[in-house]
Amino acid sequence: MQLTQTMSLQQKLAPQLIQSLQLLQLPTLELEQLIRQELEMNPMLELEEHEETLQEEEARDEDESADEEEELSSEFDEADWTEYLEDGFNMAGDSFREFERKDEQQERRREIKDTETLMDRLFFQLHMGVSTPEERRIGEFILGNLDGNGYLASPLKEVAENLNVSVKDVERVLKIIQGFDPPGIAARDLRECLMIQLTEKGLKHSLAMKIVRDHFEDWTKWRHRELCRNLKISEDAFRDALEVISSLNPKPGAELFAEAPRTIIPDITIEKVDEDYVVLMNDRFTPSLRISPTYYTLLKDPKHTASDAKTFILERLDRARWLINSIEQRRSTILKVVNAIVKNQRDFLEHGIPFLKPMVLQDVADEIEMHASTVSRVTNGKYVQTPQGVFELKFFFDNKVVSMEGEDLSVKSVRDRIRQLIENEEPKKPFSDQKIVDLLNEEGVDLARRTVAKYRDNMRIPSARFRKQL
Repeated sequence: MQLTQTMSLQQKLAPQLIQSLQLLQLPTLELEQLIRQELEMNPMLELEEHEETLQEEEARDEDESADEEEELSSEFDEADWTEYLEDGFNMAGDSFREFERKDEQQERRREIKDTETLMDRLFFQLHMGVSTPEERRIGEFILGNLDGNGYLASPLKEVAENLNVSVKDVERVLKIIQGFDPPGIAARDLRECLMIQLTEKGLKHSLAMKIVRDHFEDWTKWRHRELCRNLKISEDAFRDALEVISSLNPKPGAELFAEAPRTIIPDITIEKVDEDYVVLMNDRFTPSLRISPTYYTLLKDPKHTASDAKTFILERLDRARWLINSIEQRRSTILKVVNAIVKNQRDFLEHGIPFLKPMVLQDVADEIEMHASTVSRVTNGKYVQTPQGVFELKFFFDNKVVSMEGEDLSVKSVRDRIRQLIENEEPKKPFSDQKIVDLLNEEGVDLARRTVAKYRDNMRIPSARFRKQL
């Protein structure tokens, strides 16, 4: 066996950067909860009640820093204290340390029982189910990329590239998470979600599993006679299998919203001022944070502060600065994304859904020079108040339909037009799908009949013969 040595340049994400991406995904209410938890756990943080007072204190500290530099003890050799305090920390550098002390782990596992969510339980199961910091890091990233249905929204290759690990490592941790409660969580699609649940029920070799695993397309497209013929089973056996499948949960992540039903409070507001639209963050109730002057002073008092106390304070200072900077970065990123949406969707803001333009995540990512996955995190679970109503930010991202004049139309706007046509039809003579196609053609929209039928089904509107009123 021959040993070889190679040199390669790799980019690794610091632990705090991973956490910053997760913080970016939090809605405003959850961010407020996290801040209050941090205030309880980190003595270096305190509420910034009087900004003017803070500025005076900082100015006084700067004036005194030159005199205090000479008094700093050289006994603590981790860093030059004054340089550290003045320079802060480097988000991508080596100054970060993972705080893996037992006391801090116990603090972070504390759960607020009256606001426990599915994500709380998943993170608890993760910490109990993995054995290494690397697996925990991968698992936290996977959980941070679950969509509202509980499915993994990012391809495994993208997760691996973001964390600079192998796809095999990601697959291993994903399998662990897919064994968590509720069954089906972190599946990559509906088929895998149902297969996980059937396996968990001990039905790995059942007819229901065979239908989902090997004949999924026939089942979803209602080709049931063909399916029975191919499987050589009776209709009764098929109905029994369908009953088993129908008992499964296609959206295991929906429990996240079912656990704590609440009125939607928009994270952002878009208001028209004169002829322009202005984006405002609804964060006026989010606590403002600052570094505690009391503990800040202790770091500059070598005569009365023991070395281990300085180590403790330094660690909390890192965490406090990371949180303050990450909150500001989150705010800045959200504003960039929403301003880009406003720029592209002005017609919608003026006139409503029929004027919604097709737009994908990459369009905004290119405009603000960020990765599409970052835009996805910003838009996930956050709501915006617009002149046309309250919408989830993901609402504005949609595929396109090309009109006969070559104009790009949003699928949502086309679906909305189909809904309007059906709402205004004669109840005793409802429009067939082909009639809707003809009406859309007259308006310059060229769709196939099966596409109209698909859009109608997606809106849970029955076909013409079931809409007909005698």
